[in-house]
Amino acid sequence: MRSQSVGKPNPSSSAGASPSVRGQSAQLVAAGRTRVSAGQLLKPLVLTVVITGLDQLTKALVVDRVPLHGVGAEYLDGALRIIHTRNPAVAFSIGHGLPEPGLTLLSVVLPIVVLLGIAIYYVWDRNLVPFQRWMLAGVLGGGVGNLLDRFARPEGVVDFIDVAFYGILGLERWPTFNVADSAVVVCGIAFVAHVLWLERRLRRMAPSQTGEGEQ
Repeated sequence: MRSQSVGKPNPSSSAGASPSVRGQSAQLVAAGRTRVSAGQLLKPLVLTVVITGLDQLTKALVVDRVPLHGVGAEYLDGALRIIHTRNPAVAFSIGHGLPEPGLTLLSVVLPIVVLLGIAIYYVWDRNLVPFQRWMLAGVLGGGVGNLLDRFARPEGVVDFIDVAFYGILGLERWPTFNVADSAVVVCGIAFVAHVLWLERRLRRMAPSQTGEGEQ
């Protein structure tokens, strides 16, 4: 007699999953079924405010204490320098030298559109787990920090972290950046990595949908 099980969990995949992974899975499923509370939306935005504030504070200190195109400090035999430069383009000087109106489109219009898209995704996607919301909040903080410079500093965004790259990829020094750039890159990578990791774990824990076994 043939017996068929539908929706029966796979014992090997469930047993091999750690409690933290099972917790993440349950959290993700619950997030997709329930409405996101105001607290879940507002708490991560603390990181947005902190990153924006830290970014603007460090830029103000550099503008006040380091002459434009000057070097304020050097560390590790010049491997790390604090300098003062302005960037009319986007992060890491991408788009530098573009003529108008292309530069305005790249450095002002595009960031606004991207930030709005992230904000809408942050609010409306109920499948986001807390860690992912915190990372998106970090990206928003970095984006807002640089966008404020676009309007407050006509000369361009203040960049000041200058790191030696020792000829890697043909670069002696990495393009100068700031706290906002760092937040966008680190939080963005962490968000994507966590999404991929969690999806992989969920696939491995997914219940078997095929009939198996005979009696």
